[in-house]
Amino acid sequence: MIELEGVPELIDPVMICAFEGWNDAGDAASSAVGHLDREWKGEVFAALDAEDYYDFQVNRPTVWLDGGVRKVTWPTTRLSVVRTGGAKPRDLVLVRGIEPSMRWRSYCNEILGFAHELGVEMVVVLGALLGDTPHTRPVPVSGVTSDADLARTMDLEETRYEGPTGIVGILQEACTHAGVPAVSLWAAVPHYVSQPPNPKATLALLNRLEDLIDLRVPLGELAEDARAWQLGVDQLAAEDSEVAEYVQSLEEARDTAELPEASGEAIAREFERYLRRRDGQPGPGQPGGHATEGGVADGRDGSYLRDTSSGRTRPRKPTAKDEPPGLRPGPGRDPDRDAKDGPNGGDGNDKGDDGGKRAGSDGDEKKDGED
Repeated sequence: MIELEGVPELIDPVMICAFEGWNDAGDAASSAVGHLDREWKGEVFAALDAEDYYDFQVNRPTVWLDGGVRKVTWPTTRLSVVRTGGAKPRDLVLVRGIEPSMRWRSYCNEILGFAHELGVEMVVVLGALLGDTPHTRPVPVSGVTSDADLARTMDLEETRYEGPTGIVGILQEACTHAGVPAVSLWAAVPHYVSQPPNPKATLALLNRLEDLIDLRVPLGELAEDARAWQLGVDQLAAEDSEVAEYVQSLEEARDTAELPEASGEAIAREFERYLRRRDGQPGPGQPGGHATEGGVADGRDGSYLRDTSSGRTRPRKPTAKDEPPGLRPGPGRDPDRDAKDGPNGGDGNDKGDDGGKRAGSDGDEKKDGED
């Protein structure tokens, strides 16, 4: 049993998770959780044992100096808690770490153990994939779940994806088996400008999270960072006629595909978000304000997956190579990488939990964490 000391009772807690690596194109998902942690001044209350889940030749520790004293930071997954203020306060349990190299089932069980002890009502896992989407248009964000009832009540897609998966897909499946409501939010990052950071994709994930859990998120300078990012990519694209033509073709395809969606529910959702942010006022029933310390609620009974394997899974090999700075048009993409992207391709409109291309998915990528 997990024992948590010095953590007060939580209010309607929701767990928000993001993992660096294969499921984090442009670092968009991990940056979103990092933003929540900074804006609401999260307090770390637990960290998973790095020895259990990481291959240190893949994810190496770092050394640094603290007042002349040499210290080591180990790759791990940390959990923090924040409390949002306002008329209806709500606590968030933030889970941020690196996709583990091994023992994925035990890893998910440990996270679910914390969710059980904290009385978490729902788990939201953030992810980002590489897609054929233009940087000049709003970032597509898909919300998916394995729960048919949850899909109906929260206007989500029920995942139908089949193929290689990352820790995001495994954790969502573990939540389903444990009876914990779980949702994955996926942002599509333009494959031709995949280098991190991507504040525009991070902003899109946070906006979708606001709609999902009825919460106003302080954005700080993120909106301005997103505008500056797009301006920078515009300038780079203008210097290369091939890239400019490719972006134009993506824009035409996107605009044609989304014409029917340019009205109705999409417009209403954007208008509601505008009203929430006007004059800094939260919407009806929506909390907003500053963070304080959060804590733990009474545990609830629940079944959790057991790791039935007796050995260690094959450690993930290092990511092949980061793409060099600059833009890469469609014709110059690696065909071997595209062949491994799965049945959903990468058009930025994937509805599966792992459709589309992944961060660092060069031609020699491995299927991380597959047993």
